[in-house]
Amino acid sequence: MPPAAAGYHGPPELNVAGAFSQWVLDPWALAFILLAGLAYLAGVRRVRRSGQAWPAGRVIAFCGLGLGFAVIATMSFLGVYQNVLFYARAAQTTLLLLVVPLFLALGRPLTLAIAAAPGPGAGNRAARIESAIHGRTAQILMFPAITTLVLVVLPFLVYFTGWYAAGLTSAGVRELTHLVLLLPGLAFFWTLLRVDPVPRAYPYVVALWITGAEVIGDAVLGLAIIADPHLIASGYYHALARPWGPTLSTDQVLGGGTLWVLGDVVGLPFLAAQLIQMIREDEHEAKVIDAELDAVEDSAASQEPGAAARPDPGQPWWQSDRRFAERFEAVDTSAASNGQSTPPDSAHP
Repeated sequence: MPPAAAGYHGPPELNVAGAFSQWVLDPWALAFILLAGLAYLAGVRRVRRSGQAWPAGRVIAFCGLGLGFAVIATMSFLGVYQNVLFYARAAQTTLLLLVVPLFLALGRPLTLAIAAAPGPGAGNRAARIESAIHGRTAQILMFPAITTLVLVVLPFLVYFTGWYAAGLTSAGVRELTHLVLLLPGLAFFWTLLRVDPVPRAYPYVVALWITGAEVIGDAVLGLAIIADPHLIASGYYHALARPWGPTLSTDQVLGGGTLWVLGDVVGLPFLAAQLIQMIREDEHEAKVIDAELDAVEDSAASQEPGAAARPDPGQPWWQSDRRFAERFEAVDTSAASNGQSTPPDSAHP
């Protein structure tokens, strides 16, 4: 055994077999996961008993993937080696910040809470939940630029302040960090996925820009850690005296690469999903507009002689589109107030 190993009291050297067999019990994380899972399943049971459908895919997303990745992040080999290997803690950070919140949001917990509002006055409770979601405070706090800024800046605060070293020596700080990492991710994916009621539905083009900024932020964080000539929490890692594995500087480079690559692995598919959702939304709006125009034409064709006059068949399509009609009405009103008038129909050739 190397002399440096005499002062080392951590887990054994990590290998492929250990990555699957090494587990640790985190009581606080386990309690949170169990409470969240039981609350979700109780809501699903209540909703289904009331005769409403709740797809199994949402249960799998929330309980199977969301809470499952929370178990992996806190109690698998990542939990075992989180205080020993920098790159293990970096992988844990990415899972808690991006992966777990993504799947929890896909489980639609707010929609479930509204549908499962219990007991007498359930309608009032559901209305209060929706009112809080659409309230002014929620609209300000959940503004996409704010949620993205918090999501991008928080890891910088963790790694480039004393926060990171404190989490290595204090179990309370570590558990609080786990919770704090979850919250901005939940807010980010909740407002951009829009599968649950949101304070305000922004166009998907905004979501695309915001997601792109988040992907760039992950890359900048990883590159900043890789390029940092100083060891993060160097005092702790030198005192740990780990006698195996990569050197401290190599470990930090691996951690920076983990934050960069894993962040992009999550961010880029999410960016593609946003683009697909934007295309589908445009297609849906086009179908709705076509159906409305067809209904107007069918109604006009079925009018009897003596009924109201038919709409002008030469009327431009945008005057029949409710999204644009109000704008033209506003222009006409403005012109009338200035003493202008639109040219009569006879002026047209």
